[in-house]
Parts: sequence; structure tokens; C-alpha cells
Amino acid sequence: MSDSWTGTAPARPGIGLVLALVHSNVFIALAATSWVVTTIVLAELPPDPIPAFIVFAVTLFVYSLNRFTDIDEDEYNVPGRAVFTRRYGRATLAAGTVAYLAAAGIALWYDLPRAELLLAPIAVITLYSVLGLKRIPLVKNLLVGLAWSGIPLGVGVYYGVATTLEIALLSTFVFAMLTIAAVVFDLKDIVGDRHEGILTVPRLIGTRRTRHICAGAAVLVTAGVVGAVARTLVPPRYLVLGPFSAYVFTYSLRADPDASPLFYGFVVDGEHLFLAILVATLAAVGIL
Repeated sequence: MSDSWTGTAPARPGIGLVLALVHSNVFIALAATSWVVTTIVLAELPPDPIPAFIVFAVTLFVYSLNRFTDIDEDEYNVPGRAVFTRRYGRATLAAGTVAYLAAAGIALWYDLPRAELLLAPIAVITLYSVLGLKRIPLVKNLLVGLAWSGIPLGVGVYYGVATTLEIALLSTFVFAMLTIAAVVFDLKDIVGDRHEGILTVPRLIGTRRTRHICAGAAVLVTAGVVGAVARTLVPPRYLVLGPFSAYVFTYSLRADPDASPLFYGFVVDGEHLFLAILVATLAAVGIL
């Protein structure tokens, strides 16, 4: 294994910074926070920094902890990330833990509704890595989708609109798309998963079929959104989810086990930032 977390050769400063954001889980935490922004804008809720901070803190903590539980697979799948974790992982986990405790403190201080749900991430990481659900094909992917679908639902709980059709659609959309993304991510992990004896969808059906099924699933989810708008279950502004689906469709077809860590950690995970920026921009100019 290389002793460099940026790869076998020195990375350009810009690439090194992006890799640091990806390996430290700051980027994925920002990506998760993007769904708070998207939910607030699409559901026409007033801006509030508290749910955004809570999602950022929880995501940073969960993924920093997961880097340690999955480090054996990372040594084969993403060796640079494994090196980063060994060098800086304790510091990033400490930062994530402090942020998580701060989020819990805020929830208790303001007596936020359903504050006990902040324990859910610990349950998820226990099921995923400690109890071994990651070894069951598709189950781990569904668990990832379920965990992320809690973001728009949690925003709905915070604002007291959790039972609306708009929140239900967003939660379902996130569940489906993150399940797809989790299957795509398994493409890069084939070598390590084989070494660790973990069965995944790509190992069972192959790379080509996995790409095509994920792309097809993205189309089906988009059709569901269009159908919901056509039946006036949600306003037409929810059609903005279409470009996100197109993004998922495109990277699903281009995903490859030999793609660089930045393809998965930056391009694929960048889907969430892409949508949030698009939604916020369209709202700012009065289109949404």
C-alpha cells in the first residue's frame, strides 16, 4: 500500500485539497447538508441554520467513525483514504464527535421535537458495520438509502410538516437515489469486498449489468416524480429533481471499478451539491 494519501505521485495543490475534503468527510457532510437546503427551498420553509448544522455534524461523525470500521476494505479499495484515516482519522473523528455532541446539546437546549432521533446514526453504523449488514447484498444499500431519507424527513419534523406529501416525496426520492448511489459505490469496492468475503450487487451480477440497472432505476424514479406532479400531488417546481436524476443516470453508466477516488468521492457525491445550488439559484431568480 502506498504511504501517500494523495496517490503514488504528488498531487497538484487543487487536487490535494479536494482529496482532503473527501477523505476527511467534510465534503460528504456538506453534501448531506445540501438536502436540508433543497428541502427548505422546495417545501417553501423559512431558512434556519439549526437543521443544517445538525445534519452536517451528524454526517461528519457517522462517516468519520465508519472510516475506522471499514479501514480493512479501504486498504484494498481506496488505499489513499486508508492512509489518510491512519494519519488524520483520530483528529477528524474527534472533530466529528465534538460536532455531534454540540448538535445533541442544541437539540436538548431548544427542546427540539424528536431529539431522540439523533441516536439513529449510532444505530445505523452499528447495524451496518458492527452487526455486519454490509455483508448482505442490497440490504446495506437499502440501509444507506434509508439513513439519507431521514434528512428531508428530519427537516419536516423540525418545521412541523413531516406528514405533508412534499416531504414524503422528497424522503422517498432520496431513499431511492441514495440506494442507487450506494450500489454504484460498490463498483469501486469489488476487490476489497472479494478479499473480505462481502457479497455485493456488482459481485453478484457483474459490472455491466449493475451500471445498466442503476441507470434504469434512475429513470423509473424520475417517472415517479413526473407522475406525482402530473397528478398534482406536489407542485411543478419538483420537476427540478429531473436534472438530479439525469446526473445519477450519467454517472451510473460511466462508473467503473478502476475510476479514481475523486470520481466516487467528488463527482458522485457532488450530486447533492449540484441539486442544492441549482434549486437555490432558480429560487433566487424567481423561477421556482
